[in-house]
Amino acid sequence: MKVLGIVGSPRRGGNTEILVDEVLMGAGEAGAMTEKVILSELEVAPCKACNECRRDGRCAQEDDMVALLDKMRQSKAWVLGTPVYWWGPTAQFKAFIDRWYGVERGIFKGRRVILVIPLGGAEHYARHTLGMLTDILEYLGLVQSSVILATGTYGKGTVRRNTELMKKARDAGREAVTA
Repeated sequence: MKVLGIVGSPRRGGNTEILVDEVLMGAGEAGAMTEKVILSELEVAPCKACNECRRDGRCAQEDDMVALLDKMRQSKAWVLGTPVYWWGPTAQFKAFIDRWYGVERGIFKGRRVILVIPLGGAEHYARHTLGMLTDILEYLGLVQSSVILATGTYGKGTVRRNTELMKKARDAGREAVTA
């Protein structure tokens, strides 16, 4: 089994990446092959709403999304990580999700997804991000395996201090592989 981690935070080594790494570590311990991509290091342009994808099944944009979709197809589980920026996902993560519009729906059916959502404030600040992602997963037939909601993790790396949350992330990776 392959598990793909997708980090939507532009801040390298931050709480999102730390938690995604922890989930991937748990998946690796359970026998999965793992890989991680950092969206801010890829060229993933926002959707242009040109509907080219609906006409011929291909996006008109030639960027790194094509290779990323191949990685997604090869993986049975995805770890989707984005911090909360102004009650929503990062711009990089939102562009990535918006590009799912033109993707053949078979890529989504039955894939297990672990959501990783760190935020500096309290849980209610994540309600729009979590709600949006939960609704998208359900709509596309993805299986939401776990949610790692890391509240109060504003400073870079502060999530490491929460040993219970780090354990939850590692356990979520193991469970995604063994379930």
